[in-house]
Amino acid sequence: MTQRILLLTGASRGIGHATGKVFADNGWRVLTLSRQGFSPRCPWLGGPENHIQLDLANVEHLEPGLEEIRRRLPEGKLDALINNAGISPKGPENSRLGVLGSAYQTWLQVFNVNLFSTALLAKGLIDQLAAAKGSIVNVTSIAGTRVHPYAGAAYASSKAALLTLTREMAAEFAPLGVRTNAISPGEIDTAILSPGTAAFADREVPMRRLGKPVEVANAIYFLCSEAASYVNGTELHINGGQHV
Repeated sequence: MTQRILLLTGASRGIGHATGKVFADNGWRVLTLSRQGFSPRCPWLGGPENHIQLDLANVEHLEPGLEEIRRRLPEGKLDALINNAGISPKGPENSRLGVLGSAYQTWLQVFNVNLFSTALLAKGLIDQLAAAKGSIVNVTSIAGTRVHPYAGAAYASSKAALLTLTREMAAEFAPLGVRTNAISPGEIDTAILSPGTAAFADREVPMRRLGKPVEVANAIYFLCSEAASYVNGTELHINGGQHV
């Protein structure tokens, strides 16, 4: 069988890192994309050779990046695109940035990374995704549906918009054979947690714990598998019941 190929943004830590490992362990070739060079923390085979350095905050640089991605798909097929990269700027002493504390440049940077690049990557790779009857997974957030004590206004707004974009892509791309879904993580145990998140989860999450990155990664893998062949346009909540 031809090896399936994944393009994963934001792979060096947290959910992205766990996702790359799950797909690699299942025999996929994992192409990674980030603004930094390849991270030695990523343990999968062929990682450095399959890494593309691209800053998604600079959408002007996206077209050359897309050309490089397409060059690395020798059969012209991409089986999965996972838009995991995201930024959530903080204020002094790691404080939450509300509307009054967020400058235009903050909004622009957040939306470039969290929303606009997602649409442009999908648009630029739709032929390759269609050729493989592939799948797109967008990583939204519980902050997209409610005011969150740690996620800022720009981040939350971008994630709410990303869910709407997911529905638009699902409707537009499905006739091409490409499924688009979203996952909405809650409080996941990663290195970038804000102080107090563990205690918050113990109070607010019905399961009374933080989620594990691999629990999110397994859900992403499901959405890209044949087991989810009739799942399209949905947002899968992965938050221990926090959204109820």
